[in-house]
Amino acid sequence: MRERAKEFADKISTSKKKEITLISHIDADGITSMSIMVRVLKRAKIKFKGIFLRQLDERTVEKIPRDSSLKLFLDLGSGQQDILEVRGFKREEVLIIDHHIPEGNIYEQFNPLLLQREEKKVSAAGLSYLVAKNIGENSDLSKLAIVGAVGDMMANETNRLEGSMREIVNDARRNGFLDMRRDISAYGISTRPIHLMLSYTDDPYMDGLTDNKDNCLDLLKDLGIAAKEDERWRVWEDLSRDEKRRIYSELIERVKEEDQYRLSGENYIFKDEKRRTPLRNAKEYSTLLNACGRWVKPKIGMDVCLGDRDEGYGQASVLLKNHKRVIRELLEYILRNGVIKRENIQYMDAKDNFPDTIIGIGAGMARSKLDKEIPGRPMIIFGDMVGEEDLRKVSGRANYEQVKRGVNLQEAISIASQAVGGGGGGHKIAAGGCIPRGTEEAFLNGLDEIIGKQTAK
Repeated sequence: MRERAKEFADKISTSKKKEITLISHIDADGITSMSIMVRVLKRAKIKFKGIFLRQLDERTVEKIPRDSSLKLFLDLGSGQQDILEVRGFKREEVLIIDHHIPEGNIYEQFNPLLLQREEKKVSAAGLSYLVAKNIGENSDLSKLAIVGAVGDMMANETNRLEGSMREIVNDARRNGFLDMRRDISAYGISTRPIHLMLSYTDDPYMDGLTDNKDNCLDLLKDLGIAAKEDERWRVWEDLSRDEKRRIYSELIERVKEEDQYRLSGENYIFKDEKRRTPLRNAKEYSTLLNACGRWVKPKIGMDVCLGDRDEGYGQASVLLKNHKRVIRELLEYILRNGVIKRENIQYMDAKDNFPDTIIGIGAGMARSKLDKEIPGRPMIIFGDMVGEEDLRKVSGRANYEQVKRGVNLQEAISIASQAVGGGGGGHKIAAGGCIPRGTEEAFLNGLDEIIGKQTAK
């Protein structure tokens, strides 16, 4: 890993090309990857320009300039090399930093899945940071690498970052940017009132507390822990160690024994960020960036990553607020309308009711609330695409129990979508794609069969 990072750093810093074009994905990992490389190239006084893409396909490849610049792909490219080759990009003008499953070896790639010691839990932002370390003193960018990795669910399985991401976490700690704490594994520790944070926690499910904010308030009262201080709701970060211990002792009793390990994990707190803001911890920071990307405003997210705490942060906060509202509406829509279960998958069609950029999030949230079986079925959601009347977006989400049984959504959705004239990609646990309108039934038949074969191995 280190040798390959140095090789890529040398390729970038010694390139004979007079300019570099950065091409990155619009999610949190892509935004942080772009931000890391923008900062690195500015410091190295290397001329560059950048573009964000929702996805790399036959249509969006047209947005990549056909000029003499070096094309550096971030968080995409490994699975779309054939598209780049058909478009006429030569091997010497393309570099790819990506962690998605590679399709071929046409271009030079820094991809952990191609290394002799394959590594699956490092994000594109993590890879970008490892390259950055070899171009100059860029240890401050470790913070963005952590945000990108957490946003791409690299910590979800074990509730901590592992592998090469561990080296990056240690860099951030050594340089004083990070306070790493073993604590409750819940979203909103920096911004949500304690009782709301607890009631919104459904992984793991806490009997009598999940989805019941009144019971959560009563719990705090019974424990003699103030929910407010000076008329302001307290957040988890406000609590003393003793208060946290007393609450945790009650929570663990309300979680199934086999799920209790999910209740605690590492929280990554950024000491240079203001308390009670979503920038304070990696989970909430990454959600803010994902909100920017999902609403097709990735540059606003990048501005925040590069230090804008005024106009850019204000715009990002508005996007985040709207994002959370629409996600709640999407979840309510799914729970109200229900899903259709097949032998190996469950699915629903959101039609044109919600932006196609967020239906994957809805799939993940709905799966955890609807599927009480262990390990349950992967969740698939269809949605219409703005400006693409002939295409449908499909997003899928699994859980780690399903992945352990053999589920690989990247493989399954890719094969099933290609079989009906579409395409897709992603990760084993989360993937998506596009299919021609009218092929939904054939796609579902193929996907159900593929998932069945995967879990039967």
